[in-house]
Amino acid sequence: MDMADWSGPDMLAAYASKQASPVEVVKAVIARVESCEPKLQALYAFDPEAALQAAHASERRWMSGEARALDGIPATIKENIATKGTPVPLGTAARPLVPAAEDAPPSARLREDGVVILAKTTMPDYGMLSSGLSSFHPLARNPWDTTKNPGGSSAGAGAAAAAGYGPFHIGTDIGGSIRLPAAWCGVFGLKPSFGRIPIDPTYYGRVAGPMTRTVRDAALMMRSLSRPDVRDPMSLPYQDLPWLDLDTDLKGLRIGLMMEAGIGMKLAPEIKIAVEAAAKAFADAGAIIEEVGPFITREMLDGLDDFWRQRAWSDIGALSDEERARVLPYILQWAEGGRALTGAQVYHGMSQMMEMRHAAVAATHRFDFVISPVAPCVAYAAELASPIHDPEEPFEHIGYTVAFNMSDQPAASVNAGFTAEGLPIGLQIVGRRFDDTGVLRLSQAWERICPDKRPWPKL
Repeated sequence: MDMADWSGPDMLAAYASKQASPVEVVKAVIARVESCEPKLQALYAFDPEAALQAAHASERRWMSGEARALDGIPATIKENIATKGTPVPLGTAARPLVPAAEDAPPSARLREDGVVILAKTTMPDYGMLSSGLSSFHPLARNPWDTTKNPGGSSAGAGAAAAAGYGPFHIGTDIGGSIRLPAAWCGVFGLKPSFGRIPIDPTYYGRVAGPMTRTVRDAALMMRSLSRPDVRDPMSLPYQDLPWLDLDTDLKGLRIGLMMEAGIGMKLAPEIKIAVEAAAKAFADAGAIIEEVGPFITREMLDGLDDFWRQRAWSDIGALSDEERARVLPYILQWAEGGRALTGAQVYHGMSQMMEMRHAAVAATHRFDFVISPVAPCVAYAAELASPIHDPEEPFEHIGYTVAFNMSDQPAASVNAGFTAEGLPIGLQIVGRRFDDTGVLRLSQAWERICPDKRPWPKL
């Protein structure tokens, strides 16, 4: 196997036994990037020279018996998670390119543990698209089919994980921005419980989380990423959880099956078949499957849309005319919809986050886990901003994901199979509030029993 395709545990075992060095592995990943990146355009601030310097430092630590927990494992970090010295444009050409003064908490934790930061990954303007379309970054594409979108807003992270740009990638998620690209790129993505991974800046529902080819790689990352950081006043009290204890017994687990989002796009037939097949596989292994009805309403989704539009306009409206002209036209048109909203409308929109929170917990609390589609569709044309591509209907594809940001619940996307044309389908696994390790365990169980496993795409 090409060393670029090794998992994190594979790399650590090879380093410890001196069968390979961090320098050799990082060179293999750089070669993969140089081969694939002209087609995918997943990376920002790719710095192979700095990565090799970090790899040599890691090699010295391994040779001297001073290796750190994740020493020498290559990683990418989403562009909106600051790394010291690198500008944070938030996907838009409208922002000045000011180098970040320090690492954000997720970057800091990985760097402390010896991870080799290879590059940042691309995202759309302000992170407000399920797409790789950006006014600043080149158009990102999906490794399974480069005419298709990788999803977003963790667009580059999903593409980088599927293409084998090393085993570790970090995205962020406020309505589905980890799970959607994970689903459409066929990788594993964990949106942890709100506050489980300290993040800066923090915001309602916003989390950082791992995007990897395997559940175990994500669990390995969580051991580092979940360590405390005082900069996040909304983070959870630190718990030393058994992240790598991934075995579970499916017998007797109560799993809710949510096939209808209640709003938005109609569920594609091939996705319905794949998710129902997953439910049957869990039932055959001893789980108890019960249906969960839809609980998201049009008022909830439209209210959140109003609130997010006004939030976006508060930033975009403050720009100069020249700066505003650089914003992606789709995002500008969408944000302008918040310009004339009254205070009462904005407050009502914000209140829908709490309505979603209550509805999600009420609908799911009696189950150990809930499974559902991640999205009603698979990857769509790369050039489109969203599946419908209409700023007046921007969120018709996030009905399965967004409520679990507001309810603090951990939720993952794990590959459930492929369409007839070979595009990945995502299965969402949702846990009770703060049961992140449980979601990892059930995801690992599905990873083992999933009947449709395919080789990773080669570009």
